[in-house]
Amino acid sequence: MRFRQVHLDFHTSEAIKGIGSQFNKRQFQDMLRTGHVDSITVFAKCHHGWAYHLTTANEMHPHLSYDLLGAQIEAAHEIGVNTPVYLSAGLDEKLARRHPEWLIRDQQEQISWVSDFMTPGYHQFCMNTPYADILAAQVREVVTNYKADGIFLDIVGVRECYCQHCIAEIRRRGSDPRNRDDMKSMWEDTYFRYAQKMNNAVHAIRPGLPVFHNSSHVDRGRRDLAQVNTHLELESLPTGGWGYDHFPLSARYAQNLGLDYLGMTGKFHTSWGEFGGFKHPNALRYETALSLANGARCSIGDQLHPTGIMDLATYSLIGEAYKEVEAKEGWCRDTTAVCDVALLSVEAAYHASGSPPTGHNHADTGAVRILLEGHYLFDVIDAEADLAPYKVIILPDDIAITGTLQTKLKSFLTEGGKVLATGRSGLKQGGTGFALDFGVQWQGASEFKPSYFKPSFEIPSLRSSSFVIYTESQDVSLNPNGTVTGSKENPYFNRALFTFCSHQHTPSELQAAGPGMVEGPDGIYLAWNVFEDYALKGSLPVKEIVMHALDRLLGQKTLFTNLPSQGVTTLQAQKGHNRWIHHVLYASPVRRGKNVEVIEDLLPLIDTRVSIAAAEPVREVYLAPQRIALPFQQENGTVSYEIPTWVCHQMVVIQFGE
Repeated sequence: MRFRQVHLDFHTSEAIKGIGSQFNKRQFQDMLRTGHVDSITVFAKCHHGWAYHLTTANEMHPHLSYDLLGAQIEAAHEIGVNTPVYLSAGLDEKLARRHPEWLIRDQQEQISWVSDFMTPGYHQFCMNTPYADILAAQVREVVTNYKADGIFLDIVGVRECYCQHCIAEIRRRGSDPRNRDDMKSMWEDTYFRYAQKMNNAVHAIRPGLPVFHNSSHVDRGRRDLAQVNTHLELESLPTGGWGYDHFPLSARYAQNLGLDYLGMTGKFHTSWGEFGGFKHPNALRYETALSLANGARCSIGDQLHPTGIMDLATYSLIGEAYKEVEAKEGWCRDTTAVCDVALLSVEAAYHASGSPPTGHNHADTGAVRILLEGHYLFDVIDAEADLAPYKVIILPDDIAITGTLQTKLKSFLTEGGKVLATGRSGLKQGGTGFALDFGVQWQGASEFKPSYFKPSFEIPSLRSSSFVIYTESQDVSLNPNGTVTGSKENPYFNRALFTFCSHQHTPSELQAAGPGMVEGPDGIYLAWNVFEDYALKGSLPVKEIVMHALDRLLGQKTLFTNLPSQGVTTLQAQKGHNRWIHHVLYASPVRRGKNVEVIEDLLPLIDTRVSIAAAEPVREVYLAPQRIALPFQQENGTVSYEIPTWVCHQMVVIQFGE
């Protein structure tokens, strides 16, 4: 997998003429060079359903007069650029109008993505129809006729569908469309059958050719879904609604799956399908650096103009980021993350328990934000992960303890690990009590929301007070094994018709109402859904409370730095070179418009101090890619250094050896 990819969309209406009329091999190559691009995903078929190559399995765009796909592959290969090939899989508007009976339907016979054919937009196909065979033939044709460096199939995944093909199939199985569990099983089978059909179509002709099935999200806890791919492309456009904390959540999970992966952002100001929209060059510099810091390669989305001419402004923009990536690649290959903490994803835990995810990821999101802002070294894991490499496991807000998970956690605790659990996490399935010993007994969910936390420790940024926490909490009582480090306080009453006070919520009674934070033999328990609270409210006391608990459990963090809270730090091991690569990043996204996070200004950081626990002798410490040596000290198993001045992203190499 290359480091500097462009994902080139080309969803082009049949109402536009002159398709590809200005494509020029030299201009195409010049733009790839300008952009420092070493791989570009080019298009065989778009969402409108048209092919951009000579075809018998599909129909070429009516206003294209030559083999554009072939011309692009030839031009890219001539200058050493790889060409994965894109086919729209789930969408084909041309065919949708001819065979609407093949489209996904809900129980009310409504279609998706748009609800009718009088609204502009696309309609999604069910892979339990003859459409899957048509798509497979299109894939085979491309793999047979072109020197593709991979196949990218878009808009696919496990989909709910009640079309008549699915109804007939469930009845053939001896079940009923009203049996949702059986329908869910069939939908899963439909997706895996689709994936196997497409993979076979590729690998029967080109064994080992990379294939990726894009559903825009890699489900945490669904390794079986990930493994239908040869690699992963983590779609995460910060300006398109994903935000800047989405990619670290995806990447910190993906790095443990044993697959190569890249981070996919876009050059767009907003999201896919935008013509004439550009983000600031500093944003792309930061986003590509964030991929490298999380062990990923890079992909930047673009969309080709119907004429086929490559946009100079776009490739100049991309080149600003990719010339930096190109210089850094040698320190970013074959890395593994060095981590203290593992966040057991709520999404993954729901999948493992067989329960449907709740539809939001507030606990996962809030936890990752605190871990990033607190500069912890962490992974995001599922229930299948090996817990041995970590010092602390976080169970955020709603992790029920199954028998299998309890066995894994007990083994982890026996080896000296600790657990931080919040809210309902740590309870046995069925909610009959705690499966781990936090020094408390569960009494039930609190009737008060919000309620208050009164810590018995100092919060660094604030004086002592009763701090509001907005989310649900649990009532617990203390066991002899527990030590209370903060108490819970209830409001006088909940806000209701005849009992309300002031503008928002009722103040605390200022009376202890049971433990709020307790430390026991197995770790620390916090009685609120604090990670959901941080995701939704971003309260400073909540972050500092969680960080206090984590720091107590960790004892000594592997890495300490004085980065500001918006700074990001990771530590990647390059075992083949016997070195660690320490990444530091800093940018401050701001909100523009209604819901767009923008990075524009990149301010220099001065005198960033770093201490890293490293028992092995360190031979040298230097900046990469500058190869400038840094003064360092190593004593008592810790190496310390200072980064004088840097902007956006800096790598520091810790080279081991006598």
